[in-house]
Amino acid sequence: MNIKTSRFRIIFLGFIVFNLSLLSCKNKETENKENTSASIDSTVSNKPFFKLSLAQWSLEKPIHSGKLDAIDFAEKASQLGFEGVEYVNQLYFDKYRDSDNPEAAFSKLLDTLKAKSEQFNVENVLIMVDDEGDLAAMEDEKREEAIQKHKRWVDAAQFLDCHAIRVNLFGSNKEAEWKTNAVKGLTELSEYASTKGINVLVENHGGLSSNAKLLAEVMDEVDLPNCGTLPDFGNFCLRRKNGEMWGAECVEEYPTYQGIEEMMPYAKAVSAKTYDFNEEGKESSMDISRILKIVKESGYKGWIGVEFEGSNLTPEEGILKTKELLLEEAAQL
Repeated sequence: MNIKTSRFRIIFLGFIVFNLSLLSCKNKETENKENTSASIDSTVSNKPFFKLSLAQWSLEKPIHSGKLDAIDFAEKASQLGFEGVEYVNQLYFDKYRDSDNPEAAFSKLLDTLKAKSEQFNVENVLIMVDDEGDLAAMEDEKREEAIQKHKRWVDAAQFLDCHAIRVNLFGSNKEAEWKTNAVKGLTELSEYASTKGINVLVENHGGLSSNAKLLAEVMDEVDLPNCGTLPDFGNFCLRRKNGEMWGAECVEEYPTYQGIEEMMPYAKAVSAKTYDFNEEGKESSMDISRILKIVKESGYKGWIGVEFEGSNLTPEEGILKTKELLLEEAAQL
């Protein structure tokens, strides 16, 4: 082979190697694009930015009427397609308070609830605590008594692997007094709860607790990482007729959307309260889409509890309509 032929073959082989290299790069580039596309596509779904739990109060009518045993709450929630459950403590009072040995009965109750949640594969999210004294009471003795009673439910939440308890702040109707005592009660209870890994959350639940701006001031003053809020979509009544706490006509209401927006920076849970639906399946008393947008823009990605309180549908129908509406509206955001 002469030198000229040798040079030609070297150049020709180099040309082939170069083109094969280009082809390989293009194939890798195409493969990478396909993988990237697949990765992007996998994130584009109808999965909401929150997880759905069922608030037990949605079922208080069948529970109070005896049609549903509160013990079977986890099973019912699972049947309705929920991942998590939010207990209401007062729906279990009859299970232990009148027992010959209330402490033993209470311990047995917790064992049963935990076993049920595991059996039906639902997560215990929180416990809504009612009728255990006033954490914002003006009298030190009454406030301290309420704190001690609430500690039982902090311990229960820890046992059930919940992340929080929801508390009420009723107290005085005078803003300065209410704020001072609310801070005292919340601080002491939250400090205890922190040793158990439990959050203490305040719901807008009537009276001055529904004044979101004032409640935000309380949060700022308590300034503990495990103390937060639970914004409820429908509990912004500040004052009812004849001074009644519940049942009577609301005569003064805090702006709903403003209130939710002011509470969301401190939110560690959210309650999707609904009452009734129009023919299009929308909640007739509030704009759920607008509320979910506020919740999402706050950066919240936790649990949203379905809490149906209407009377024109059965609890099951109202729960499922609320669930469907939340998922539909979230998919549009």
